[in-house]
Amino acid sequence: MKLHWEPITLDLKTTFRVAHGASDQRYNVLVYLDDGVGEAAAVPYYDETQEGIIAYLKSVPDLGDDPFDMEAVLSKRPAGSRAARSAIDEALHDLWGKKLGQPLYKLFGLNPNHLPLTSFTIGLAEPEVMAEQAKASGHPILKIKLGSDQDEEIVAAICKATAARLRVDANAGWSRERALQIIPRLADYGLEFIEQPLAVQDVEGFFWLKEKLRAQNVDIPIFADETAKTSHDVVKLAGAIDGVVVKTMKSEGIREALRMIHTARAHDMQIMLSCMVESSVGVTAAAHLAPLCDYADLDGPLLIKNDPYHGLKYDGAKFTLPDGSGLGLTRR
Repeated sequence: MKLHWEPITLDLKTTFRVAHGASDQRYNVLVYLDDGVGEAAAVPYYDETQEGIIAYLKSVPDLGDDPFDMEAVLSKRPAGSRAARSAIDEALHDLWGKKLGQPLYKLFGLNPNHLPLTSFTIGLAEPEVMAEQAKASGHPILKIKLGSDQDEEIVAAICKATAARLRVDANAGWSRERALQIIPRLADYGLEFIEQPLAVQDVEGFFWLKEKLRAQNVDIPIFADETAKTSHDVVKLAGAIDGVVVKTMKSEGIREALRMIHTARAHDMQIMLSCMVESSVGVTAAAHLAPLCDYADLDGPLLIKNDPYHGLKYDGAKFTLPDGSGLGLTRR
């Protein structure tokens, strides 16, 4: 199988700001195995760069010629860039499906009609700006980026501007003390859940926060994102969180994302399938697992101006999977 790649620049429709930075463009890499395609998202927060991803890809040895021997192929990936490792996995799954002439969801035995609705993300800004963006979006489910000193004001302003269902994401932007202070107040706004309230490495903090909130009779689901990269991390968090956010860019591909989903279910956790700022390539790859999940945050293609591929189709918060073989993508 021939491994090759194509650097791409994604132009965002609006500045995308979270607790740890802002951007107007993202520099990703499309990765190919023969005619299978995947995507590596260069997320600065994860210390990924387009140059680093390409350097990693240049170091990958020959992956063999059998796309059906997936474990053997994937085991040949060197340690390094999680995004690049994910893109190779996605391209391999795309090639696998194309060789068999079937869409990926069908090879997993999943029903494409059983899909959760997706949220649309409102990036961090001044409360009035975020409220206007929320209203203008027209989406019925919004994920609100938090992690500032105006978090409650942001949620209050958005609640006044729209009747959309809200979930919030602090992107590891709160200390333990800040989380314990703000979460009981945010619970009064009827949020679906709170994503990644604590620092990435603070696993014990999630247990601490769970007990503190329980003592105050605060009942709002807590989901882990950056702290839960693999199925091993899910096990470590069992009993401390209510749900896990699954992203192929974290899990190094579809294979481990599927393991994360099954591990989370074994520990009675809910699952949100999510994405980085990615084109339809990476987001559609992940979306083939959506029938297994409770929530979706698959708005990457809605955030960019120059999507290189056709994949998922959106109708408000509803999305449909393509029915072509493999990932089902077509080049624009």
